[in-house]
Amino acid sequence: MSESTRPRVSITNLPAFGFETTLADEVHGVTVPWQGAPAPDPRVLILNDDLARSLALDPASLRTPEGAGVLSGSIPLAETATVAMAYAGHQFGNFVPLLGDGRALLLGELRDDRGRRVDLHLKGSGATPFSRGGDGRAVVGAMLREYLISEAMHALNIPTTRSLAVVTTGEQVLREGGPQPGAVLARVASSHLRVGTFEFAARREGLAQTLADYAIARHYPAFADLPAEDRYLAFFEAVVEAQASLVAQWMSVGFVHGVMNTDNTTISGETIDYGPCAFLDAYDPATVFSSIDHGGRYAYGNQPAVLGWNLARFGETLLPLVSSTPDAAITALTAVLDSYGDRYRQHYSASMALKLGLGDSGVDAALVDDLHRLLTDHHTDWTLTFRALADNLRGHSSPFDSLVPPDASANWLKRWRTAVSVDGQNLSSVADGMDRVNPAYIPRNHLVDAALNAATEGDLEPFESLLEVVTSPFDRCGEWSTYAAPAPQSFSAGFQTFCGT
Repeated sequence: MSESTRPRVSITNLPAFGFETTLADEVHGVTVPWQGAPAPDPRVLILNDDLARSLALDPASLRTPEGAGVLSGSIPLAETATVAMAYAGHQFGNFVPLLGDGRALLLGELRDDRGRRVDLHLKGSGATPFSRGGDGRAVVGAMLREYLISEAMHALNIPTTRSLAVVTTGEQVLREGGPQPGAVLARVASSHLRVGTFEFAARREGLAQTLADYAIARHYPAFADLPAEDRYLAFFEAVVEAQASLVAQWMSVGFVHGVMNTDNTTISGETIDYGPCAFLDAYDPATVFSSIDHGGRYAYGNQPAVLGWNLARFGETLLPLVSSTPDAAITALTAVLDSYGDRYRQHYSASMALKLGLGDSGVDAALVDDLHRLLTDHHTDWTLTFRALADNLRGHSSPFDSLVPPDASANWLKRWRTAVSVDGQNLSSVADGMDRVNPAYIPRNHLVDAALNAATEGDLEPFESLLEVVTSPFDRCGEWSTYAAPAPQSFSAGFQTFCGT
Protein backbone atom coordinates (compact mmCIF):
# COMPACT_ATOMS: atom_id res chain seq x y z
CA MET A 1 0.00 0.00 0.00
CA SER A 2 1.42 3.35 -0.98
CA GLU A 3 0.67 6.92 -0.13
CA SER A 4 -2.36 8.42 -1.82
CA THR A 5 -1.60 10.02 -5.16
CA ARG A 6 -4.75 12.11 -4.97
CA PRO A 7 -3.87 15.80 -5.56
CA ARG A 8 -3.63 17.73 -2.34
CA VAL A 9 -5.95 20.69 -2.09
CA SER A 10 -4.91 24.05 -0.71
CA ILE A 11 -3.17 24.05 2.68
CA THR A 12 -5.04 25.83 5.45
CA ASN A 13 -3.89 29.10 6.99
CA LEU A 14 -5.29 28.14 10.37
CA PRO A 15 -2.98 28.32 13.39
CA ALA A 16 -0.97 25.13 13.81
CA PHE A 17 -2.80 22.42 15.72
CA GLY A 18 0.42 21.25 17.36
CA PHE A 19 0.01 17.66 16.20
CA GLU A 20 2.46 14.91 17.02
CA THR A 21 2.69 11.65 15.07
CA THR A 22 4.30 9.18 17.45
CA LEU A 23 2.34 6.12 16.27
CA ALA A 24 3.33 6.57 12.63
CA ASP A 25 6.89 7.55 13.60
CA GLU A 26 7.56 4.73 16.05
CA VAL A 27 5.46 1.79 14.84
CA HIS A 28 6.15 1.40 11.15
CA GLY A 29 3.68 -0.79 9.34
CA VAL A 30 0.40 0.00 11.12
CA THR A 31 -0.40 3.25 9.30
CA VAL A 32 -0.60 4.42 5.69
CA PRO A 33 -0.35 8.12 4.74
CA TRP A 34 -3.64 9.13 3.17
CA GLN A 35 -5.71 12.22 2.46
CA GLY A 36 -9.43 12.66 2.97
CA ALA A 37 -11.76 12.93 0.03
CA PRO A 38 -12.81 16.33 -1.31
CA ALA A 39 -15.92 17.78 0.32
CA PRO A 40 -17.87 20.25 -1.82
CA ASP A 41 -19.18 22.40 1.03
CA PRO A 42 -17.96 21.40 4.52
CA ARG A 43 -19.78 23.10 7.38
CA VAL A 44 -19.63 22.56 11.13
CA LEU A 45 -22.99 21.20 12.22
CA ILE A 46 -22.13 20.86 15.91
CA LEU A 47 -18.95 21.56 17.85
CA ASN A 48 -17.93 20.61 21.38
CA ASP A 49 -16.46 23.95 22.50
CA ASP A 50 -15.33 22.73 25.93
CA LEU A 51 -13.54 19.74 24.47
CA ALA A 52 -11.91 21.94 21.82
CA ARG A 53 -10.57 24.33 24.45
CA SER A 54 -9.26 21.41 26.53
CA LEU A 55 -7.13 20.51 23.50
CA ALA A 56 -5.89 24.11 23.07
CA LEU A 57 -7.99 24.47 19.91
CA ASP A 58 -9.91 27.66 19.16
CA PRO A 59 -13.63 26.96 18.62
CA ALA A 60 -14.06 30.06 16.48
CA SER A 61 -11.29 28.93 14.11
CA LEU A 62 -12.77 25.46 13.86
CA ARG A 63 -16.10 26.94 12.80
CA THR A 64 -14.59 28.77 9.82
CA PRO A 65 -14.80 27.24 6.33
CA GLU A 66 -11.14 26.27 6.63
CA GLY A 67 -11.70 24.73 10.05
CA ALA A 68 -14.64 22.75 8.72
CA GLY A 69 -12.47 21.62 5.82
CA VAL A 70 -9.80 20.30 8.18
CA LEU A 71 -12.40 18.52 10.32
CA SER A 72 -13.91 16.94 7.19
CA GLY A 73 -10.51 15.66 6.08
CA SER A 74 -10.70 17.54 2.78
CA ILE A 75 -8.16 20.26 3.67
CA PRO A 76 -4.77 18.89 4.73
CA LEU A 77 -2.62 20.55 7.32
CA ALA A 78 0.85 21.78 6.48
CA GLU A 79 2.29 20.48 9.75
CA THR A 80 1.62 16.75 9.33
CA ALA A 81 0.21 14.06 7.07
CA THR A 82 -2.97 12.25 7.97
CA VAL A 83 -2.86 8.46 8.11
CA ALA A 84 -5.25 5.52 7.91
CA MET A 85 -4.64 2.84 10.54
CA ALA A 86 -4.32 -0.87 9.76
CA TYR A 87 -5.84 -3.58 11.93
CA ALA A 88 -7.36 -7.03 11.68
CA GLY A 89 -10.20 -8.43 13.76
CA HIS A 90 -12.67 -11.12 14.64
CA GLN A 91 -16.07 -9.97 13.41
CA PHE A 92 -18.93 -11.99 14.90
CA GLY A 93 -16.32 -14.63 15.74
CA ASN A 94 -14.82 -14.86 12.25
CA PHE A 95 -11.25 -13.69 11.69
CA VAL A 96 -10.61 -11.09 8.99
CA PRO A 97 -6.86 -10.57 8.47
CA LEU A 98 -7.13 -7.01 7.16
CA LEU A 99 -9.77 -4.47 8.15
CA GLY A 100 -8.32 -1.06 8.95
CA ASP A 101 -9.72 2.45 8.73
CA GLY A 102 -12.00 1.99 5.76
CA ARG A 103 -13.59 5.41 6.18
CA ALA A 104 -11.42 7.10 8.77
CA LEU A 105 -8.20 9.06 9.20
CA LEU A 106 -5.96 9.90 12.12
CA LEU A 107 -5.34 13.65 11.89
CA GLY A 108 -2.68 13.52 14.59
CA GLU A 109 -2.01 13.44 18.32
CA LEU A 110 -2.59 16.31 20.72
CA ARG A 111 -2.09 16.98 24.42
CA ASP A 112 -5.13 17.72 26.53
CA ASP A 113 -5.24 20.19 29.41
CA ARG A 114 -3.91 17.51 31.78
CA GLY A 115 -0.95 16.73 29.57
CA ARG A 116 -2.30 13.41 28.29
CA ARG A 117 -1.66 12.40 24.68
CA VAL A 118 -4.85 11.86 22.66
CA ASP A 119 -5.75 11.10 19.05
CA LEU A 120 -7.88 13.37 16.89
CA HIS A 121 -9.52 11.02 14.43
CA LEU A 122 -12.02 11.44 11.60
CA LYS A 123 -14.82 9.07 10.66
CA GLY A 124 -16.52 9.32 7.27
CA SER A 125 -13.72 11.19 5.48
CA GLY A 126 -13.70 9.02 2.34
CA ALA A 127 -12.33 5.78 0.99
CA THR A 128 -8.88 4.52 2.01
CA PRO A 129 -6.78 1.51 0.99
CA PHE A 130 -8.73 -0.43 3.65
CA SER A 131 -12.22 0.34 2.36
CA ARG A 132 -12.84 -3.11 0.81
CA GLY A 133 -15.25 -1.69 -1.75
CA GLY A 134 -17.04 0.66 0.62
CA ASP A 135 -17.63 4.32 -0.19
CA GLY A 136 -15.77 5.58 2.88
CA ARG A 137 -18.55 8.03 3.64
CA ALA A 138 -20.82 8.59 6.62
CA VAL A 139 -24.19 10.28 7.03
CA VAL A 140 -25.51 12.90 9.41
CA GLY A 141 -27.75 10.60 11.44
CA ALA A 142 -25.08 8.00 12.22
CA MET A 143 -22.43 10.57 13.10
CA LEU A 144 -24.77 12.52 15.35
CA ARG A 145 -25.68 9.23 17.07
CA GLU A 146 -22.02 8.68 17.96
CA TYR A 147 -21.65 12.31 19.07
CA LEU A 148 -24.70 12.13 21.31
CA ILE A 149 -24.11 8.74 22.90
CA SER A 150 -20.36 9.12 23.41
CA GLU A 151 -20.93 12.44 25.18
CA ALA A 152 -23.72 10.86 27.25
CA MET A 153 -21.35 8.06 28.25
CA HIS A 154 -18.73 10.62 29.25
CA ALA A 155 -21.31 12.36 31.42
CA LEU A 156 -22.08 8.98 33.01
CA ASN A 157 -18.37 8.74 33.94
CA ILE A 158 -17.80 5.73 31.68
CA PRO A 159 -14.48 5.62 29.80
CA THR A 160 -15.15 6.55 26.20
CA THR A 161 -13.96 8.25 23.09
CA ARG A 162 -15.21 11.83 22.94
CA SER A 163 -16.83 13.76 20.11
CA LEU A 164 -15.35 17.06 19.01
CA ALA A 165 -17.51 17.88 16.00
CA VAL A 166 -19.82 16.72 13.26
CA VAL A 167 -19.20 18.40 9.92
CA THR A 168 -21.55 18.14 6.97
CA THR A 169 -19.82 17.66 3.62
CA GLY A 170 -22.35 19.23 1.26
CA GLU A 171 -22.96 16.00 -0.62
CA GLN A 172 -25.54 13.24 -0.61
CA VAL A 173 -24.50 9.72 0.38
CA LEU A 174 -26.46 6.76 -0.94
CA ARG A 175 -27.71 4.34 1.69
CA GLU A 176 -30.35 1.61 1.69
CA GLY A 177 -33.10 4.05 2.58
CA GLY A 178 -32.06 6.50 -0.15
CA PRO A 179 -29.73 9.51 -0.34
CA GLN A 180 -28.78 11.13 2.97
CA PRO A 181 -26.66 14.19 3.79
CA GLY A 182 -23.00 13.29 4.18
CA ALA A 183 -21.09 14.04 7.38
CA VAL A 184 -17.78 13.45 9.13
CA LEU A 185 -17.29 12.91 12.86
CA ALA A 186 -14.17 14.25 14.56
CA ARG A 187 -13.55 12.20 17.68
CA VAL A 188 -10.94 12.13 20.42
CA ALA A 189 -9.50 9.04 22.10
CA SER A 190 -6.56 8.28 24.35
CA SER A 191 -5.59 6.15 21.34
CA HIS A 192 -7.21 4.03 18.65
CA LEU A 193 -5.14 0.93 19.41
CA ARG A 194 -7.39 -2.12 19.47
CA VAL A 195 -7.16 -5.85 20.03
CA GLY A 196 -7.48 -5.96 16.25
CA THR A 197 -4.33 -3.83 15.91
CA PHE A 198 -2.43 -6.53 17.78
CA GLU A 199 -4.05 -9.27 15.70
CA PHE A 200 -2.69 -7.47 12.63
CA ALA A 201 0.78 -6.94 14.12
CA ALA A 202 1.13 -10.50 15.43
CA ARG A 203 1.10 -11.80 11.86
CA ARG A 204 4.00 -9.55 10.81
CA GLU A 205 7.45 -10.44 12.03
CA GLY A 206 8.82 -8.13 14.70
CA LEU A 207 5.84 -5.78 14.70
CA ALA A 208 4.01 -7.12 17.77
CA GLN A 209 6.81 -6.25 20.18
CA THR A 210 7.24 -2.75 18.73
CA LEU A 211 3.50 -2.18 18.99
CA ALA A 212 3.33 -3.59 22.52
CA ASP A 213 6.19 -1.40 23.72
CA TYR A 214 4.52 1.64 22.18
CA ALA A 215 1.15 0.78 23.78
CA ILE A 216 2.78 0.22 27.17
CA ALA A 217 4.65 3.53 27.01
CA ARG A 218 1.48 5.36 26.01
CA HIS A 219 -1.12 3.72 28.24
CA TYR A 220 0.66 1.81 31.00
CA PRO A 221 4.05 3.54 31.42
CA ALA A 222 4.63 2.04 34.88
CA PHE A 223 5.48 -1.23 33.13
CA ALA A 224 7.91 0.21 30.59
CA ASP A 225 11.04 -0.51 32.63
CA LEU A 226 10.06 -4.00 33.73
CA PRO A 227 12.12 -6.88 32.35
CA ALA A 228 10.62 -8.46 29.24
CA GLU A 229 9.52 -11.59 31.08
CA ASP A 230 7.27 -9.44 33.29
CA ARG A 231 6.43 -6.44 31.09
CA TYR A 232 4.07 -8.03 28.59
CA LEU A 233 2.23 -10.14 31.13
CA ALA A 234 1.66 -7.03 33.26
CA PHE A 235 0.43 -5.26 30.13
CA PHE A 236 -2.05 -8.06 29.43
CA GLU A 237 -3.29 -7.99 33.02
CA ALA A 238 -3.78 -4.21 32.88
CA VAL A 239 -5.90 -4.49 29.72
CA VAL A 240 -7.92 -7.34 31.23
CA GLU A 241 -8.58 -5.21 34.31
CA ALA A 242 -9.50 -2.12 32.29
CA GLN A 243 -11.92 -4.01 30.09
CA ALA A 244 -13.50 -5.91 33.00
CA SER A 245 -14.19 -2.57 34.65
CA LEU A 246 -15.54 -1.08 31.42
CA VAL A 247 -18.03 -3.82 30.61
CA ALA A 248 -19.26 -3.81 34.22
CA GLN A 249 -20.03 -0.12 33.81
CA TRP A 250 -21.86 -0.79 30.55
CA MET A 251 -24.00 -3.39 32.28
CA SER A 252 -24.74 -1.10 35.20
CA VAL A 253 -26.33 1.55 32.97
CA GLY A 254 -28.01 -0.84 30.52
CA PHE A 255 -25.77 0.02 27.57
CA VAL A 256 -25.73 -2.35 24.60
CA HIS A 257 -22.70 -1.81 22.36
CA GLY A 258 -24.10 -3.89 19.53
CA VAL A 259 -20.93 -4.86 17.65
CA MET A 260 -18.28 -6.08 20.10
CA ASN A 261 -15.80 -7.30 17.50
CA THR A 262 -12.14 -7.44 18.51
CA ASP A 263 -11.45 -4.38 16.34
CA ASN A 264 -13.88 -2.49 18.60
CA THR A 265 -12.10 -3.52 21.82
CA THR A 266 -9.55 -0.91 22.87
CA ILE A 267 -6.25 -1.41 24.66
CA SER A 268 -6.95 1.71 26.75
CA GLY A 269 -10.26 0.42 28.15
CA GLU A 270 -12.36 3.10 26.44
CA THR A 271 -15.68 2.53 24.71
CA ILE A 272 -15.24 2.96 20.96
CA ASP A 273 -17.40 2.85 17.82
CA TYR A 274 -20.99 3.75 18.58
CA GLY A 275 -22.60 2.07 15.59
CA PRO A 276 -25.71 -0.02 16.35
CA CYS A 277 -25.62 0.84 20.06
CA ALA A 278 -28.59 1.58 22.29
CA PHE A 279 -29.77 1.57 25.91
CA LEU A 280 -32.20 -0.82 27.55
CA ASP A 281 -35.71 0.21 28.33
CA ALA A 282 -37.29 -2.97 29.72
CA TYR A 283 -34.72 -5.18 31.43
CA ASP A 284 -34.04 -8.33 29.43
CA PRO A 285 -30.60 -9.97 29.14
CA ALA A 286 -31.50 -11.24 25.65
CA THR A 287 -31.99 -7.71 24.29
CA VAL A 288 -30.48 -7.16 20.83
CA PHE A 289 -30.91 -3.95 18.88
CA SER A 290 -28.45 -4.38 16.00
CA SER A 291 -30.01 -5.32 12.68
CA ILE A 292 -26.97 -7.42 11.77
CA ASP A 293 -26.74 -9.44 15.00
CA HIS A 294 -29.09 -12.17 13.86
CA GLY A 295 -27.92 -14.76 16.39
CA GLY A 296 -27.78 -12.45 19.42
CA ARG A 297 -24.02 -12.87 19.87
CA TYR A 298 -23.74 -9.34 21.25
CA ALA A 299 -26.97 -9.31 23.27
CA TYR A 300 -26.91 -7.23 26.44
CA GLY A 301 -26.47 -10.21 28.75
CA ASN A 302 -23.72 -11.75 26.60
CA GLN A 303 -21.43 -8.73 26.74
CA PRO A 304 -19.24 -9.82 29.69
CA ALA A 305 -18.60 -13.25 28.15
CA VAL A 306 -17.87 -11.80 24.71
CA LEU A 307 -15.40 -9.37 26.21
CA GLY A 308 -13.62 -12.31 27.84
CA TRP A 309 -13.49 -14.04 24.44
CA ASN A 310 -11.97 -10.92 22.88
CA LEU A 311 -9.35 -10.74 25.61
CA ALA A 312 -8.39 -14.35 24.88
CA ARG A 313 -7.70 -13.30 21.29
CA PHE A 314 -5.56 -10.45 22.62
CA GLY A 315 -3.64 -12.82 24.84
CA GLU A 316 -2.85 -15.01 21.83
CA THR A 317 -1.06 -12.13 20.15
CA LEU A 318 1.25 -11.74 23.15
CA LEU A 319 2.31 -15.38 23.48
CA PRO A 320 5.79 -15.04 21.92
CA LEU A 321 6.45 -11.85 23.93
CA VAL A 322 5.57 -13.35 27.31
CA SER A 323 7.93 -16.30 26.91
CA SER A 324 9.95 -18.01 24.23
CA THR A 325 8.66 -21.30 25.65
CA PRO A 326 5.09 -21.72 24.33
CA ASP A 327 3.83 -23.79 27.27
CA ALA A 328 5.15 -21.26 29.78
CA ALA A 329 3.54 -18.38 27.88
CA ILE A 330 0.20 -20.19 27.64
CA THR A 331 0.23 -21.01 31.35
CA ALA A 332 1.05 -17.44 32.39
CA LEU A 333 -1.48 -15.76 30.09
CA THR A 334 -4.21 -18.26 30.91
CA ALA A 335 -3.79 -17.59 34.62
CA VAL A 336 -4.41 -13.89 34.01
CA LEU A 337 -7.29 -14.53 31.62
CA ASP A 338 -8.90 -16.88 34.16
CA SER A 339 -9.06 -13.94 36.58
CA TYR A 340 -11.27 -11.97 34.20
CA GLY A 341 -14.54 -13.43 35.47
CA ASP A 342 -13.79 -12.58 39.09
CA ARG A 343 -12.59 -9.11 38.10
CA TYR A 344 -15.81 -8.46 36.19
CA ARG A 345 -17.99 -9.75 39.02
CA GLN A 346 -16.17 -7.60 41.56
CA HIS A 347 -16.61 -4.47 39.44
CA TYR A 348 -20.25 -5.22 38.71
CA SER A 349 -20.96 -6.02 42.36
CA ALA A 350 -19.37 -2.72 43.41
CA SER A 351 -21.48 -0.84 40.86
CA MET A 352 -24.66 -2.53 42.03
CA ALA A 353 -23.82 -1.83 45.66
CA LEU A 354 -23.64 1.88 44.87
CA LYS A 355 -26.78 1.76 42.72
CA LEU A 356 -28.69 0.09 45.55
CA GLY A 357 -27.40 2.41 48.25
CA LEU A 358 -25.30 -0.25 49.95
CA GLY A 359 -21.95 1.47 49.51
CA ASP A 360 -18.98 -0.06 51.31
CA SER A 361 -21.11 -2.70 52.99
CA GLY A 362 -21.23 -4.54 49.66
CA VAL A 363 -24.11 -6.36 48.09
CA ASP A 364 -25.36 -9.91 48.42
CA ALA A 365 -25.20 -11.60 45.01
CA ALA A 366 -28.54 -13.30 45.64
CA LEU A 367 -30.17 -9.91 46.23
CA VAL A 368 -28.94 -8.68 42.85
CA ASP A 369 -29.86 -11.90 41.06
CA ASP A 370 -33.37 -11.80 42.50
CA LEU A 371 -33.74 -8.18 41.41
CA HIS A 372 -32.73 -9.18 37.88
CA ARG A 373 -35.37 -11.92 37.87
CA LEU A 374 -38.00 -9.54 39.23
CA LEU A 375 -37.27 -6.96 36.53
CA THR A 376 -37.19 -9.58 33.78
CA ASP A 377 -40.50 -11.08 34.85
CA HIS A 378 -42.22 -7.70 34.83
CA HIS A 379 -40.40 -6.10 31.85
CA THR A 380 -39.34 -3.29 34.14
CA ASP A 381 -37.47 -0.24 32.94
CA TRP A 382 -33.84 -0.58 34.09
CA THR A 383 -33.08 3.13 34.49
CA LEU A 384 -36.34 4.07 36.21
CA THR A 385 -35.95 1.21 38.69
CA PHE A 386 -33.10 2.73 40.68
CA ARG A 387 -34.55 6.23 40.87
CA ALA A 388 -37.81 4.64 42.03
CA LEU A 389 -35.95 2.69 44.73
CA ALA A 390 -34.40 5.92 45.98
CA ASP A 391 -37.89 7.41 46.17
CA ASN A 392 -38.99 4.34 48.11
CA LEU A 393 -36.37 5.14 50.76
CA ARG A 394 -37.80 8.65 50.99
CA GLY A 395 -41.22 7.20 51.74
CA HIS A 396 -42.66 7.45 48.25
CA SER A 397 -43.62 3.93 47.27
CA SER A 398 -45.75 4.63 44.22
CA PRO A 399 -42.92 5.07 41.65
CA PHE A 400 -41.57 1.55 42.25
CA ASP A 401 -45.05 0.08 42.71
CA SER A 402 -45.93 1.37 39.24
CA LEU A 403 -42.99 -0.62 37.83
CA VAL A 404 -43.36 -3.88 39.78
CA PRO A 405 -46.64 -4.95 41.44
CA PRO A 406 -46.36 -4.72 45.25
CA ASP A 407 -47.37 -8.34 45.76
CA ALA A 408 -44.41 -9.43 43.61
CA SER A 409 -41.86 -7.00 45.05
CA ALA A 410 -42.72 -6.99 48.77
CA ASN A 411 -40.28 -9.71 49.83
CA TRP A 412 -37.40 -8.33 47.80
CA LEU A 413 -38.02 -4.78 49.02
CA LYS A 414 -37.97 -5.97 52.62
CA ARG A 415 -34.63 -7.74 52.14
CA TRP A 416 -33.16 -4.71 50.35
CA ARG A 417 -34.32 -2.18 52.95
CA THR A 418 -32.89 -4.39 55.68
CA ALA A 419 -29.53 -4.44 53.89
CA VAL A 420 -29.61 -0.66 53.44
CA SER A 421 -30.35 -0.15 57.14
CA VAL A 422 -27.38 -2.21 58.36
CA ASP A 423 -25.06 0.80 58.57
CA GLY A 424 -27.66 2.91 60.36
CA GLN A 425 -27.49 5.74 57.84
CA ASN A 426 -30.27 8.23 57.30
CA LEU A 427 -32.42 6.75 54.53
CA SER A 428 -32.92 10.10 52.83
CA SER A 429 -29.14 10.57 52.66
CA VAL A 430 -28.76 7.08 51.20
CA ALA A 431 -31.37 7.95 48.58
CA ASP A 432 -29.48 11.12 47.69
CA GLY A 433 -26.33 9.05 47.25
CA MET A 434 -28.18 6.67 44.94
CA ASP A 435 -29.31 9.59 42.81
CA ARG A 436 -25.69 10.64 42.37
CA VAL A 437 -24.85 7.36 40.61
CA ASN A 438 -28.16 6.39 39.00
CA PRO A 439 -29.01 8.53 35.98
CA ALA A 440 -32.44 10.08 35.63
CA TYR A 441 -31.79 10.48 31.90
CA ILE A 442 -30.19 8.25 29.31
CA PRO A 443 -30.36 8.53 25.50
CA ARG A 444 -33.79 6.94 25.20
CA ASN A 445 -34.03 5.13 21.89
CA HIS A 446 -37.25 6.73 20.71
CA LEU A 447 -35.93 10.22 21.50
CA VAL A 448 -32.61 9.53 19.80
CA ASP A 449 -34.42 8.19 16.74
CA ALA A 450 -36.69 11.23 16.53
CA ALA A 451 -33.81 13.67 17.03
CA LEU A 452 -31.67 12.04 14.33
CA ASN A 453 -34.56 11.96 11.87
CA ALA A 454 -35.21 15.65 12.49
CA ALA A 455 -31.51 16.51 12.10
CA THR A 456 -31.33 14.60 8.81
CA GLU A 457 -34.18 16.81 7.60
CA GLY A 458 -32.33 19.95 8.73
CA ASP A 459 -33.86 20.57 12.17
CA LEU A 460 -31.13 20.33 14.84
CA GLU A 461 -33.21 21.63 17.76
CA PRO A 462 -34.47 18.22 19.05
CA PHE A 463 -30.90 16.90 18.94
CA GLU A 464 -29.48 19.88 20.82
CA SER A 465 -32.19 19.63 23.47
CA LEU A 466 -31.60 15.91 23.93
CA LEU A 467 -27.85 16.46 24.11
CA GLU A 468 -28.32 19.00 26.90
CA VAL A 469 -30.39 16.52 28.89
CA VAL A 470 -28.21 13.42 28.52
CA THR A 471 -25.04 15.31 29.37
CA SER A 472 -26.62 16.24 32.73
CA PRO A 473 -27.87 12.73 33.51
CA PHE A 474 -28.07 12.95 37.31
CA ASP A 475 -29.76 16.34 37.65
CA ARG A 476 -33.49 15.71 37.79
CA CYS A 477 -35.40 18.62 36.29
CA GLY A 478 -39.16 18.97 36.13
CA GLU A 479 -39.00 20.46 32.65
CA TRP A 480 -37.31 17.30 31.41
CA SER A 481 -39.89 14.76 32.57
CA THR A 482 -40.64 13.56 29.04
CA TYR A 483 -36.96 12.67 28.59
CA ALA A 484 -37.15 10.20 31.50
CA ALA A 485 -40.12 8.23 30.19
CA PRO A 486 -39.54 4.93 28.39
CA ALA A 487 -40.50 4.44 24.78
CA PRO A 488 -44.06 3.48 23.89
CA GLN A 489 -44.40 -0.27 23.46
CA SER A 490 -45.33 0.26 19.82
CA PHE A 491 -41.89 1.79 19.24
CA SER A 492 -39.82 -0.67 21.25
CA ALA A 493 -41.37 -3.77 19.71
CA GLY A 494 -39.79 -3.20 16.32
CA PHE A 495 -36.84 -0.94 17.08
CA GLN A 496 -33.52 -1.79 15.41
CA THR A 497 -30.21 0.03 15.10
CA PHE A 498 -27.87 0.09 12.11
CA CYS A 499 -24.16 0.49 11.56
CA GLY A 500 -24.59 3.45 9.20
CA THR A 501 -22.36 2.03 6.46
